[in-house]
Amino acid sequence: HVQLVESGGGSVQARESLTLSCALSGYVDKSGCLGWFRQASGKEREGVATHSTRGGRSFYADNVKDRFVISYDDTTNAVFLQMNYLKPVDTAMYYCAAYFSALGCATPIAAPLFKYWGQGTQVTVS
Repeated sequence: HVQLVESGGGSVQARESLTLSCALSGYVDKSGCLGWFRQASGKEREGVATHSTRGGRSFYADNVKDRFVISYDDTTNAVFLQMNYLKPVDTAMYYCAAYFSALGCATPIAAPLFKYWGQGTQVTVS
């Protein structure tokens, strides 16, 4: 039984940084894809970043590239999203997600591939 629990959200000022964490339990397959998504009020969910656990390749949406960094710690089985130079448009509920795949993450980011989802953590930038 795979569970994902996000933490680290909060309210920050523009240009500040915030790091989100996602603790994975039951996710024992080392061939998979971990991702972060977000959904702002009244808008569709969008993919932010993905990370292939085998090979370590990461992929970012254009609007966060050079500001956000996704990482995975296989010793603690946690995935992180470091968000730098935050902007008000980054305000959203952020979700981590995962799926098993020997091929790693597909690009572009495809939400329907993700089988496991966390409950989300709110990030507000003012």
